[in-house]
Amino acid sequence: MANEFIIVNNVKVPIDASLKEAFNIARTRLKKSGLYSHEIEFSVYRRSVDARNKQNICFVYSVAAKGEFPSIDDNRLLSFGMSRITDSSLVEPCEGSEKLNAPPLIVGAGPAGLFCALLLAERGYKPIIVERGGNIEKRLQSIRRLKEKRLLDPNCNVQFGLGGAGTFSDGKLVTRINDPLCSEVLNRFVEFGADPAIKYIAKPHIGTDKLSIIVKKMSERIEELGGKLLFNTKFIRPVISGRRVVSAVTDAGEIETGALILAIGHSARDTYQTLINNGYDIAPKNFSVGMRIEHRREDIDKALYGDFAGNPNLGAAEYNLSYDTKNRGVYTFCMCPGGIVVPAASEEGGIVVNGMSYSSRSETNSNSAVVCSVFKEDYGSDPSKAIAFQRNIERKAFAAAGNDYSAPIITVGDFLSGNLSKEPDEVLPTYMDGAVRLVRPEEYLPSILAEGIKNALTAFGRKIKGFDSPSAVLTGCETRTSSPVRIVRDDISRCATGYDNLYPIGEGAGYAGGITSASVDGIKTALAVISKYKSGK
Repeated sequence: MANEFIIVNNVKVPIDASLKEAFNIARTRLKKSGLYSHEIEFSVYRRSVDARNKQNICFVYSVAAKGEFPSIDDNRLLSFGMSRITDSSLVEPCEGSEKLNAPPLIVGAGPAGLFCALLLAERGYKPIIVERGGNIEKRLQSIRRLKEKRLLDPNCNVQFGLGGAGTFSDGKLVTRINDPLCSEVLNRFVEFGADPAIKYIAKPHIGTDKLSIIVKKMSERIEELGGKLLFNTKFIRPVISGRRVVSAVTDAGEIETGALILAIGHSARDTYQTLINNGYDIAPKNFSVGMRIEHRREDIDKALYGDFAGNPNLGAAEYNLSYDTKNRGVYTFCMCPGGIVVPAASEEGGIVVNGMSYSSRSETNSNSAVVCSVFKEDYGSDPSKAIAFQRNIERKAFAAAGNDYSAPIITVGDFLSGNLSKEPDEVLPTYMDGAVRLVRPEEYLPSILAEGIKNALTAFGRKIKGFDSPSAVLTGCETRTSSPVRIVRDDISRCATGYDNLYPIGEGAGYAGGITSASVDGIKTALAVISKYKSGK
């Protein structure tokens, strides 16, 4: 049942103030508006940090008030700095009438696949997940093997395995989509062990250490409900009869299915190529590539929080920057406060980096991607060429850094001056315990992208003091910001063009851009399957 709340917006309190103080301010505002009664319950709807005035950093709350309110015009609410929302739980779908001849088969155990499978399992559909990577323990072993022996497992790594690429990132849940199901995603994460604060902080995150435990619990719940997870099982191709998928060929054999859900992730290039080669409707899209920049965490904290830096109520500082070169955009992405740069390659002979933070965000450095837009015309507006564009950068970076999975680095000072002379001494690279080599980014990045990033760094230095510090370090290359292609689907049925039971979902299908949006896409596809088919329970 939907519940209506009055939201008291822009409630500012000092960062060391108690929550009670924020509620008292909300109570006073309600009294002035004539809406207050003793039956009202208060809770936090949203909390952000206002650090524009570094002498007076404060928390800004939106306080939710629940109770019996007299009728009031929305314009009058706005005049008191308040608004009205309806907080709805997931609407129970009506089960369809079409018979499923075999269980739904989900390819990929990232957020889209897991959330889709969880909802289907809870409604009695007993889905099967095939995942080319391993469970959390196997993924950790593979990542350790890469660091210690420089041996990459192309099927089990930072990109592939239980939880997908987001598991070995910061567990960021920030999203640009405005969908009621975002709250459902946050609620489910809390249900499986996440800090309840993710439901209201403006930039929620879980942290790699905690997210890995949470996704494991989710997978166990799916199995408890009759679902199956087949790890180390690589999807090869669908088997089609008319407009329907009847089974999927995997490297462990053929699996019959009544609905095939492709949650393949943004790095499943071999799957993309198989679909392209077999005439599926695959469209190229814009994406971004660049490098990771590292600063000392205390320097970023000081630049953004001034004398409040280090306050435990604030934690490590975050930023989000963008710059328009007039021809293309440059922006920071996936910022990891108090984190490290991690190896994220999934193909032999290529270098890819990503950022990761633990829940404490207490490492020495803070990092983020600094990436530049790549347009379809840059690579020829062809889906195969989009994949090749990314791969070519990764292979050039691998060769330039010594062909052993060391990463190419350069200080910001050398990058901006065109030199290659300074080993990092103040900001020490965190990639694979310092397995790095000095390389000019122009050796692996197209010159127009490198030049755009140079200009952006100077502009970012005007926004955040020290961002373009000569001692900051750039590590290449960041190429997996999003899928380079989209598997085209129908907006209503959510099925791939020309098919009745093939559902492309999530980041890999080109319809999401992070953990939360991918999870929402997975839920919506599960609802579409439920509304079409009987569960057989």
